[in-house]
Amino acid sequence: MLAASLNGTIGRAGLLLVLAATVSGALSTAYAIRKGDARMSSQSRWYALLALLGAVVAVAMMQRALITRDFELAYVQQVGSDSTPRIYNIAAMWSALEGSILLWLIVLALLVGAVAWRYRARAGDPLVAWAMIVLLVVTAFFALLSFGPADPFAAGVPGRDFGRGPNPLLQNHILVLFHPPILYLGYVGITVPFAFAIAALVTGRVGEGWLAETRRWALLSWAFLTLGILLGGWWSYEVLGWSGVWAWDPVENASLLPWLTGTAYIHSVMVQERRGMLRVWNLSLLIATFALTILGTFLTRSGVLSSVHAFAAGSVGGYLLAFFGVIVVVSLGLIAWRGDRLRAPGLIDSPVSREGAFLANNVMFALFAFVVLLGTVFPLIVEALQDRQTIVGAPYFDRLSMPIGLVLLFLMAVAPALPWRKASGEVLGQRLYWPAWCGVGALAVAVAVGASGWAPLLAFGLGGFAAGAAGRQLVLATRRQGWRGLVGRTNGGMIVHLGIIIIAVALAASNSYTRSATLTLDVGTPASALGHTFELERIVETQDERARVVKAEVLLDGDRVYRPASTKYLQFGQDIGTPSVRTGVTKDVYLTLEPGSGVRGGDRDAVIRVFVKPLILWLWIGGGIVAFGTLLAAFPSSRRRRPTDPASAPVPVGRSEERVAAERAAGERPDTSRVGTDSDDVPAEELTGV
Repeated sequence: MLAASLNGTIGRAGLLLVLAATVSGALSTAYAIRKGDARMSSQSRWYALLALLGAVVAVAMMQRALITRDFELAYVQQVGSDSTPRIYNIAAMWSALEGSILLWLIVLALLVGAVAWRYRARAGDPLVAWAMIVLLVVTAFFALLSFGPADPFAAGVPGRDFGRGPNPLLQNHILVLFHPPILYLGYVGITVPFAFAIAALVTGRVGEGWLAETRRWALLSWAFLTLGILLGGWWSYEVLGWSGVWAWDPVENASLLPWLTGTAYIHSVMVQERRGMLRVWNLSLLIATFALTILGTFLTRSGVLSSVHAFAAGSVGGYLLAFFGVIVVVSLGLIAWRGDRLRAPGLIDSPVSREGAFLANNVMFALFAFVVLLGTVFPLIVEALQDRQTIVGAPYFDRLSMPIGLVLLFLMAVAPALPWRKASGEVLGQRLYWPAWCGVGALAVAVAVGASGWAPLLAFGLGGFAAGAAGRQLVLATRRQGWRGLVGRTNGGMIVHLGIIIIAVALAASNSYTRSATLTLDVGTPASALGHTFELERIVETQDERARVVKAEVLLDGDRVYRPASTKYLQFGQDIGTPSVRTGVTKDVYLTLEPGSGVRGGDRDAVIRVFVKPLILWLWIGGGIVAFGTLLAAFPSSRRRRPTDPASAPVPVGRSEERVAAERAAGERPDTSRVGTDSDDVPAEELTGV
């Protein structure tokens, strides 16, 4: 009893510390900026570290409560169980609403603490100070949620000493330990560049300086979001038994939306750094990305959507929707206020140029995001206006996303070959010659192995074209610089492109050429289907206090036994199928034992569902390549250029920004046609002299 009481008391004290530290820190820093007190402004880092301490204490107490089965707490009664393995008790913290908000809070507190420590020497700079205020305010909002309507330490039903454990789908695969935290690192990580964007608008330093501060934060957040989505697809493939990785589920879409706008931002920001253009567009993309993470959180945690991924209806929906509205209104108001300073110093000279390709890329990503957002929220709009339920299914998303994806593959092929400002036909022809042949070769290989259908064949051809363009860039970069040519945003980005291309091609192949069959197998009697032989050796049943598991031992191609299973979790009375997969370089053979089929240990027959899935392994390989390329892209180049906007450099607290701007204006303005932060922005041909 004492331990249980301590868990709740100390945990809530930790949450109260987070709330008090963030509110006090935001108010104190705002007062310091108003008074021009650099010393007081620098104290924001201590408030951030106090908030981090409070979040760590709260999470530690929740983990202790789950591990020690502290059924005094309502949350442990909901997701804890004496029979649940300890490893899944750890993951149970983020298996329901209150714990997921707590996970969001600890990730956010870690990031705010990292920002405070990273910029501790520049805490007096108004840009950093205002960014800290935004970060502390966002943290305070989530601390308020966790301390109030989503309290994970609320007292449970008195005298109850048992719980059912986490949702069965969240306690039968090890990926549940990794998928949510990594996805949250991407979701929450975008708060940092958003905070600097708002700070730039507030201070009026809307040039390229704030971009330099946030480039790596944005890139790493995007990478974690990418990996989180891929791990979610892997979890779906390994757990749900339908053999797919993406179903256009509303909650899946909620994670895809900020990925789309974030990807557009990462590309278009290079145009601003290089040419000083697209300032309003970049700010809008970044604000949209952060706002969509909040909207996605609302869709997931308000109970308005029916999804295998969604949490039960909770009381936080109104808070999240209101916060989303505040973000949109305040951000658009700041952009309108700073409209005169956001005018670009130059225009796009030609649509056939690097910046023209980036703009086209942005338009396609924005269109993609609109299509997904419309399909996701349309049922909610219909229900609100007409009081009837409707469903937007996968055919809508497939039909509209396919042409957008093909155009994006084409742009991935062409953009790396385009120079800045303007491209001549001769130069473009030379640079695209070998990539085009790579596309032809990929198409020929696809046809040779039996691929058919215009859409997948076009995807394979464009994938080869884009891979050839990325490969050409990397060859030219490494010819002069060796392996160091791979380091930096542009060439690291080309490796990321290769990973994305592999993922796109693997998705096209698996979605277009999956074959399936349903087999009724008798023990000892081989059966053939889909080019493979299957023989049921026996059916084994085991049971403990947690679950009853029935496994069918199937000899595949006379080589190895695979064990698809059906698990009935006794606390839930729910059958969950667990597939067994033979993974290969060219295809997977995916076996499932239909849940609820009534098969028991000792039976002589079983119904097995078989799927043959091409190139699935390459989805995960592509994800690894994306992660590797992102690490390389996060490294700075050894060569730097001056920022486009001389007003983007730090302004010390206590000095007039107008005075500093006037002093800078007296100097020579940089050439905006050749500016940026990285020599990586130069095509490899310019670096190597080719």
